Amino acid sequence: MDNQFRGKKVLVLGAGVSGISVARILNRLGAIVTLSDSKPAEEINKDFSALASAGISLALGAQDETLLADLNYLILSPGISIYIPLVKAAQERGIAVCSEIEVAYRLSRVPIIAITGTNGKTTTTTLVGEMLKKTERPVVVGGNIGAALSEQVLDIAENSLVVAEISSFQMEGAAYFRPHIAAILNLTPDHLDRHHTIEIYQKMKERIFSQQQAEDYTILNYDDPIVRDMAVRVPGQAVYFSRKQRLSSGIFVQDDTIRISWQGNILDVCKIEEIKIKGAHNIENALAACGVCYFSGVKPEDMAQVLKSFPGVEHRIEPVGIINGVSYYNDSKATNPESAMKALEAFPGHIILIAGGKDKNTDLTEFMKLVKERVDYLILLGEAKDRFASEAIKNGISNIYRINTFEDSVILAHKLSEPPQVVLLSPACASYDMFNNYEERGRIFKDLVHRLG
Repeated sequence: MDNQFRGKKVLVLGAGVSGISVARILNRLGAIVTLSDSKPAEEINKDFSALASAGISLALGAQDETLLADLNYLILSPGISIYIPLVKAAQERGIAVCSEIEVAYRLSRVPIIAITGTNGKTTTTTLVGEMLKKTERPVVVGGNIGAALSEQVLDIAENSLVVAEISSFQMEGAAYFRPHIAAILNLTPDHLDRHHTIEIYQKMKERIFSQQQAEDYTILNYDDPIVRDMAVRVPGQAVYFSRKQRLSSGIFVQDDTIRISWQGNILDVCKIEEIKIKGAHNIENALAACGVCYFSGVKPEDMAQVLKSFPGVEHRIEPVGIINGVSYYNDSKATNPESAMKALEAFPGHIILIAGGKDKNTDLTEFMKLVKERVDYLILLGEAKDRFASEAIKNGISNIYRINTFEDSVILAHKLSEPPQVVLLSPACASYDMFNNYEERGRIFKDLVHRLG
């Protein structure tokens, strides 16, 4: 490993999990590190004494260009946009700007598997991690889930397999990131409040494969036209997966079976009905995971064993409990309409839907069509509730409730519900107007449901 950071002056922006992790690791490597956050210490509410004791300088509160003096590297946490004035000023001065995941890549002694897409990233990354464990090699899962990859990278054994969930935010400052295997699951408009246009959002997603070479692989969703067309720009080998089409080469469904066809070899993994997690979107996640793991040396029978037993991830159509014959599901991870639609499609109908939150101003046309078809009662809350209600009314949806508090929305759902209905939290929005993150929103939902029981 080439330690390009020793003795260099480094500024890390963002004192969240990723920012603190990369600050620690660069400090360990002998860099002169300052950790900065635009929030003052009292708002961040963290104990930074251990960082200060290790020799990491802190610059909390107002940020200006004095932080850039004699700087070699500016490192961005995922929550920090590359478009903010301080980053622009650094670029104008010729300071190297890179993301936390880029630092992790540069320090890694082993190839990285990277998975991205608008929806399905966490489920697919977790599935891949479980399948890779069947090789009996050490497996590290990180990136946008679990621990920051930079926190783990120096301690990864040289025979390890590393799989990372990658967001578009992380790719903003990733100029050299080169995974040996990449996967793009799908692409629909999201995070336009940060990326401004779908074209920029797509460009950030495509960075996951842009530095690959001929011996690398990118797994692409054939059923998504935008993703399918990326193949011409893949420098390595593009491999398709499809739930809807039989492919001459790739990973697909035939005779209700997941099948892998590559260079004349045809292998069956398992029957679709044997996959434990339900929903068409999870078939797509399973196909992508099988593609990634085939090129990682996992046997089809080991892939099948995982698919037959994997229970899913927390906050993604997660069963919470049954009260008076009504099932409750936590889908807090649905932070955009497309993801929420996947959850709605997993049920035949008679849904009491709790939706709303931080409004991303996404198009609701297709979402509301599905709501009209499957939802008995629509309970809306958060910053987005009025726009969602207006769109629902335009689509001829009745039984709409606008609620001020999260607790009241769950109580109302309970009062309205009767078998065979299900109560589904699937917000189609970010959580930041009422919660710190979608995980907190999901945990509170589960707590409220358990109190009802």
